[in-house]
Order: sequence, then structure tokens, then C-alpha cells
Amino acid sequence: MSSFRTLSLGVALVAGACGAPQSESPAPEPNPVPPINAAALDAHLRYLADDLLEGRAPGTRGGELAARYIAAQFQALGLEAGAAGSYFQAVALVGMTPEATLAWGPPGGALTLRFADEFVAWAQRPDPEVVADGEVVFVGYGIIAPEWQWDDYKDADLRGKILLMLVNDPGLRDSTVFQGRALTYYGRWTYKLEEAARRGAVGALLVHTDESATYPWAVVRGSWTGEQFQLDRPGGQELSFAGWVTSDAATTALQAGGLDLEALSRAATRRDFRPVPTGVRAAVTVSSRVRRVRSANVVGRLPGSDSVLASEAVLFTAHYDHKGVGMPVDGDSIYNGAEDNASGVAALLGAADALARSRPRPRRSVLFIATTAEESGLLGSAAYAADPLVPVDRTAAVINLDHTNVRGRTRDISALGADRSTLGPVLAAAAHAESLALVETTDARGAFFRSDHFPLAQAGIPALSLQRGEDYVGRSREWTAEQEARWNTGRYHQPSDQYSPDFDYTGMVQQVRVAVRIALAVANAAALPQWKPTSEFQRRRGAR
Repeated sequence: MSSFRTLSLGVALVAGACGAPQSESPAPEPNPVPPINAAALDAHLRYLADDLLEGRAPGTRGGELAARYIAAQFQALGLEAGAAGSYFQAVALVGMTPEATLAWGPPGGALTLRFADEFVAWAQRPDPEVVADGEVVFVGYGIIAPEWQWDDYKDADLRGKILLMLVNDPGLRDSTVFQGRALTYYGRWTYKLEEAARRGAVGALLVHTDESATYPWAVVRGSWTGEQFQLDRPGGQELSFAGWVTSDAATTALQAGGLDLEALSRAATRRDFRPVPTGVRAAVTVSSRVRRVRSANVVGRLPGSDSVLASEAVLFTAHYDHKGVGMPVDGDSIYNGAEDNASGVAALLGAADALARSRPRPRRSVLFIATTAEESGLLGSAAYAADPLVPVDRTAAVINLDHTNVRGRTRDISALGADRSTLGPVLAAAAHAESLALVETTDARGAFFRSDHFPLAQAGIPALSLQRGEDYVGRSREWTAEQEARWNTGRYHQPSDQYSPDFDYTGMVQQVRVAVRIALAVANAAALPQWKPTSEFQRRRGAR
């Protein structure tokens, strides 16, 4: 389409070069990608993941050190301060460190669960003490999705109740509904808590299994026992508390009430499911240390070269926060977040360096945004979406970098969101120019809804989140699957996500080069990318 005439020209030049006689020199690229410095990528990642920064949690010295380091790198690259004369866009947060108790069961038979081992719970509002007592109602997957003719609530009066619900969505068990095993937004725990609040519930408990959550209980323990953050702004309808319980704990409590969790779970895969009063009553207390903190997104701006299009922008995002200091695992309590997401920030800085050296300079401006509080619910990007530095209707696209490749060179690459907008062909051309195959992946973990591009997509901005390839040079597919399993069960949101001298940055260099090509194509195109008519975000783009 006309929006990508410059991209088409680039693809034609690449194709022409491949087919030219050996005696002829290939035509030069109109926007060649400057070399990416792998040693610099390593240096950025090594520093950000150092114990000195203590896991880079928002509102901590380590988090501020990370933000100041990134701002200094932006300044050294010659980027303008992107937030009204500052590299820092303020994000006001409320931090709450919970200690919780939960006792539940039928009348006269309550069992007390062990915090962190059998349940976690946290306050949903910034109160030092939250006390809730109510009947537990099983609401299946807790989903209302008119487009799927799905309603787990059936207008049941759930005011004052404590809702017990399954994570993921019914497609996990029945491939004929929703999108099969590809997790939809309705399967995300964040959506379920929002819907429970809209129903007037006092609290919600999510039943954990490794399969449905897509991560083990160790991730729950590490993620929800430390300080939890919310944006410091007036909220709408809220739960008093939320939490997770192990499937074993839920099974035991329901059995005491004469119910079977497995049978209830099977019933929840049907459209005729209705909420089930369990006969179980739960008493929950959450005591929280509450503090208000000022954190910040870090923003650098590469001004566009076109006097008209410079007022529009392409965004890069990568979150710099991680989980801070938390519950010790094998004596280590620092959640360094080397891959998640010091690696993404290193890649963002690599892309910023390349684009700052690119000649000619991109026609549209490029904003590089290192976001805060992603691990607390995409809060930094949500704050940016609510108060954008470039109006949403003049923001061309967002390219997100989260958990980038430190395992080595690949023959392929993929991106979340490629099928949702006209950015798909841009990605394909960029991959082709780097001699990479483009892989379509099944998003079984709902990753599209779990990183910083998502609030921006919700605001209407076409989005891509670059992913690692699957076909590693010199490695088998079995090796790749083994590495993914080790990451998901042994390192994700755990202290073992640490820097390693064995990291191989050749794959990250590939990702950065593809990201830079995408940014150049979009920044130089005649028109802005658009959502596809079938995208759930099309309405937002049209409204803007």
C-alpha cells in the first residue's frame, strides 16, 4: 500500500542485489543500518543486572540508579530530553508490602493456609489494613466476552462475595472456543480482577496450576510476596484484596464443602456454566506497609528531519524495572532481572545508538522510552498512554523490546502483534533484509497482553513486540525447547535471572537490526500504519 512505498523500494533493492551478476556491485541501501556494538550491549546488561542495583524495583535506590544510567546514555548519544526538558517523565506510585492471612472452609471447619506456600494475597487499595469475610462463589473463568457468546456471571448478584476463579480461558480445555490454547486477554489475571470488581465482589482468589498460569508457583511466590505497586491516582470500583491459591489448597477447601474442583473446572468450559455457591466461607486479612513514591519513565528523543512529520513519532519501549529484593531462594534475595529486562534496555540503547548515527536521519521523530513498574502491571506504559508526550493520533507505532536474545544467532525471528496491523509487512521486509525467516508463533502464554506495548495498543497505537527466533544456528530444536523450559521454571521472576559471562549477543544484534529497519521504514513512510479491520484495537485507532 502507498503507506510503505519506501519499504517496497528497500525490498526491491535487496531482491535486485541478490539476483545481480557477480561482476556488478549491489545497489546501496537507501537507509543502511549502522553497525551494532555487541560489547556495548553486554556492558549495559552487565551493569543493570548487577547486585549493586538490587533488582531495580520502583522507588528504590537501585531503580533510581538504573533510570539515571539510562538517561546518561541517552544524553551521551545526543538524544534530546524527551519530557518537557527532562529525560524523566514522572510516574506517581503507591507501594504496598503485604503480610496476609487466609482461613477458609465450611462453617466450623475452617483451615488456615500458609502464606507464600499455599496462598498469596495483596490489597487492591492503599490501606494499611484490609479485612474481608465472605462466602466463596466459584465463577469458572470469570469471563464476560460477548463476541464469544460467553458469560460466566449470568447476572448473579455477587456483591460482597469472594470469587474463586480459574486463570487462562476455556480454550485451554476446549480448542473449539476462544482461540484454543492461544491465551486471549480474557485469560489474563488482570482482566479477571477488573471484572470481579465490576461485579461488586469484595475479593478474588485465582486458582494456580502450572499449565493454566503458564508458570510455576515459585513465580507467584516471587512476584506477589514483595512490594506491590499501583498508580497513585483515584481508582474506580475496586476489590478489597486479590490473591492466588494453589490448586491443592482449593481442592481441599471445596471437598470440605462437598464439591470437586476438577468437575467444576470441566463445567466451566461450557457456555451454560453458572456461578456456584461453594458453602465455603473465607476470612482474609492483609496488612500492608504503604508508601508513596515518585518513579519515572526515562525518555530520549531523536528529532525527525522532516519539518512536518517531525511532530509525529515512532516509539521504542523497554522496561527497566524488576522485582527488587524479595523472598530468598537458595540464599539469594536479589531479583536481578538480567534477561527480564536488562536485556531489553540494552537492546533499546543499541537501537538508539544506531538510529542516532543513521544517515539520513529519520523523517519522523523517534522516542525511546525506558518504562518503570512494568512488573507491577504495565504501570509506566499505562501512565504514558494516559499522558503521552506525542499525541496518540500522531504516534505511528510502538516497537517493544522485552527479554531479548542472549542465547546466540538464529535463522528466524518473530514478533507479537504482526498479525494485527499493517506493521506485519514491515516486519517481514525487515526480517528479509537480515536474511531471517519470519515465524508465526502461537501465543499460548498471552504474551501480547503482558508487556509495555499493550497499554499503548489499547490506546490505539499499532504495536509490535519483538521475540527471539526458534531456529538457533548450531543448535537443535530440542535444545531450544529445553532452554525455554529452564527459563520458565527455573529463572523467570526468580533470583537466578542473573548476568552470565556466557551470554551470546549475536542474536540480540539481529533483533536490534530488525527493530531499527522497522523504525526507519515507519518513520520514513508516507502515512501511518493502521490496525487491520479484524483487530480488537481498530475502534480505538479510528476514534483517535
